[in-house]
Amino acid sequence: MAAQDDSTPWSAPLIASNSTESLLHGRGYFSELGAVRRKPARPDAPPTLSKSCSDKLALKQCTSALSSLTSLLICPQNAYIHSLILPASQYSMVACDRAFSPTGRMRVIGDKKWNGGYEFRPFAVRTTSLEFRYSRRSAMASERLATSNISVVWTPTLQETLIGGVLQGRKQFDPRGASQVCRRQMWRAVVDVVALCGLVGLGMAVMRGSYGGFKEVSGVLAERRRVKSEVTAGALSGWIRNGGDSGFQLGNV
Repeated sequence: MAAQDDSTPWSAPLIASNSTESLLHGRGYFSELGAVRRKPARPDAPPTLSKSCSDKLALKQCTSALSSLTSLLICPQNAYIHSLILPASQYSMVACDRAFSPTGRMRVIGDKKWNGGYEFRPFAVRTTSLEFRYSRRSAMASERLATSNISVVWTPTLQETLIGGVLQGRKQFDPRGASQVCRRQMWRAVVDVVALCGLVGLGMAVMRGSYGGFKEVSGVLAERRRVKSEVTAGALSGWIRNGGDSGFQLGNV
């Protein structure tokens, strides 16, 4: 919004209180500055409860770059984002300050600190003149750019090609088509590390029933849940938990 020639908030029509649109907006309703928004943001996309990248990055300033699983193995205190690099052509200081800084919507957090190494640690937003080779701003007039559903996972010990989030050659919803970086496999990796370290108490906690049950009930993640609860109730008010897909178990995959 801040990048528009006229950044005056637009007036928005009133909508029913029980409408999904009234809970989490996409691109529309620009009169609500600093609001938590969903993605995909296109108006013709099915409504979801997935949050925009800027909202998730804002929360990461309090929860660290770690996930729930990795926070069991690494202290969050040493895993915060230091700098966010944006292309200079797309940078809006007003918008970034509103989204991330202690003077924007995150001001209600202040210099808050929690137990377990958690705190509000705002990152610096920096710019670069470099442009991604295949960005719309770098493409030649004769080139037609489109997003792809093919992705690659590469590490010195692992290479994967994923099509629509599924291993190439496997069918969707086939457990064998899951990537090594999916939630179930990362959960299994943590269980293996905990077992190798002989952490019996932690091992019992991470083996709890379903993935969702482990995240929402386990005492070892209580402080992380408290951080998320306080931040989404204050600075990121309107944040709606995206649940319903965490009932899976570790199984034998």
